[in-house]
Parts: sequence; C-alpha cells; structure tokens
Amino acid sequence: MSLLKLDIYSVRNIDKESIIPSPTINLIVGENASGKSALLEAIFILGRAKSYRCSAIKSVINFTKDRLVVSAQTLQENGSQLQIGIQLDGKNSEIHINQQAKQKRSDLAYALPLQLIHPKSYELLDAGSQIRREFLDWGVFNNDSNFLPAWRKFKKALSQRNALLKTKRLEQINVWDKELVYYGTIVDSFRQQYLEKFKPVFIEIIGRFLILDGIDLKLVSGWDTAKEFNQILIEDRDKDLRYGFTHSGPHRGDFQLWVNNRLAKDFVSRGQLKLLVMSLKLAQVQLLANEQSQTGCILIDDFAAELDVINRAKLLNYLSEMACQVFITATEKNDFGDLSQIKNYKMFHVEHGTIKSV
Repeated sequence: MSLLKLDIYSVRNIDKESIIPSPTINLIVGENASGKSALLEAIFILGRAKSYRCSAIKSVINFTKDRLVVSAQTLQENGSQLQIGIQLDGKNSEIHINQQAKQKRSDLAYALPLQLIHPKSYELLDAGSQIRREFLDWGVFNNDSNFLPAWRKFKKALSQRNALLKTKRLEQINVWDKELVYYGTIVDSFRQQYLEKFKPVFIEIIGRFLILDGIDLKLVSGWDTAKEFNQILIEDRDKDLRYGFTHSGPHRGDFQLWVNNRLAKDFVSRGQLKLLVMSLKLAQVQLLANEQSQTGCILIDDFAAELDVINRAKLLNYLSEMACQVFITATEKNDFGDLSQIKNYKMFHVEHGTIKSV
C-alpha cells in the first residue's frame, strides 16, 4: 500500500495542501512549528481516525475552520486504487472509502495500515500496559481478520459483566462469565500466536542496530495462567464486586521485553531503549509484509531527536530495502546524512503550513 496523492484541509497551520509523494522514502524538512509534524499528523489521522499529538481533535483543526478533512488516493497491493477520506469536526467523524460513506474506523485502518515513530515512542516500553496492549492488538488486528470480531465480543461481555458488578445484580453473571471466558481465551490465543511469529522478525531487525544477547518477548495474559480463566473469575468475584469492575482478563494483557533474563526497560540506556522501540515498530510492518504481502506506511517524526548519525544511516538503508512508503521529518536536510545511496526518494520543504516539493 502507498499514498499516490494526499490532500489536507485545515490540519493545524496547513490550510489546504496537496502532495504527490514518492512510493518509497519521503523526507520532510522545515523549521520548528512550520507544519512538518502536522503533515505526519494528517496521515496518522487518515489511518487511525485520531491524532497522536493530542486527545482532543478540536485542537488539531485550524482555528479559522470548524472541521478538518484528509483524503488520499492509494495504491493497493493487488494493483487497484482506493480513495479514502475522513472528516472530523471535534464531535463527529465521517469516513469515506471509494465515495461510500458510513464506513467504520476499522475499514480505514485496514485500508491504510501505518506505524509511527516519534520522540515519545520510548513510552511503549517505559509507560503503563495499555500502550503495549494497543501496540500488540494493532499487529494482531492486521495479521488476522478473525481477531477483531472476537475482541469486540470480549469487550461486550466485559462491559456487561462490569455493569452487573456495579449494580450488584448477579443473576446473570454466570452467563457473562462464560462469554468472557470463551472470547477472552480466543483473544489471548491470537495474541500468543502473533507474538511467536513476531519475535524472530524483531530479533533480526534489532540485530542491525544493537548487539544484545538473550532477547525474549513474553506475553502477559492478564490473569494467572497456571489456573483456568473461569476459575480466576470465581476467585476474584468478591474483589470484583467490592470495586465494581473485572480485575483479571485480556483487558489487562501486556507483553514484556527481556534481555538476559532482565526487563529491558530496567537497565538499558535511553538510546538503547529508543532503538528497541524503533525495532519493535519496524518489525510489525515487516511481519505484515511477510504474512499478508502488504506494506504498511511508516511515519518518523523528528528524525535527529531519535537517533545518532550512525543509526540514522542504518535506518535509512534498512527502510530503502523494505520498499515501503516512509515519511520522515527533520529541521534540516543535513539531519538525513548522506543520501547518495538512497534511491527514489522525494524531499519536501514546509514553511508556514505550505508544502513544496524540493
């Protein structure tokens, strides 16, 4: 998948711009607050229907407008072209795929799978479990289309069970326990299978950037797997009733990255942590290409802040080998280093929200 043409309306200081990007590497330069990150944000919104820079979409909309629109013409793996677009006004979203309205966010995500690397990406390993759970589920979601319906049914069962716990109405709790166990076990199984496929891809990629022995990825299911999930729910019921929510299950799932039998985040340097996170994200895109013959889109914001000169060169070489579409921002052209070995790239300059091909 690649963007053939991208149209952006009213995203931060970008009023109205259209670009025709390279199907491979796109380098975006501009001073701070010029709009280069807004360009990446627009692409992210097109694929995820939300911003990565803030939770309230209202603050992303140009202050002179009441809505933003991002649309693109994409080239799919089978050679067909797809027109996708999203309009957000801060309250409602409208998604179009090939001029058909009322499309789901999941349809948009399937049409434009993308991965983001930015200055706060280290939080993937350094912050709470939710961000890792979302990362893992994005990979499973794109790897197997059967995951999403199972995950939705699990979430429905969880919501119903929590509602019963809050109101202390336990007449139907056994019914929802069965649903929770059935779909929760399926969700956990999908995650485990994905992680087994993912690990060797990740280990191969991180080996290009770091020399670390004993790398392992372990799934945390969200309950003590020495016992059956239904037994855990029975044992937790008094506690669940007291607090009004379900304590154990895949909604508490996580994964851990270990190096030499120690949690990586507890002893690696900040620079190493960034390389580990970057490799995790690249591995998701690579596995998608391996398993589904589908190349995702990679967004890298503030290139120089993430990597030293040597690793920037390694990353650019690796990205050119991947043959996927990449958008990378930096304040100066020199931040990209020697580009003589990189083929078929395009460079764009952004100033005051205006994007020009260099």
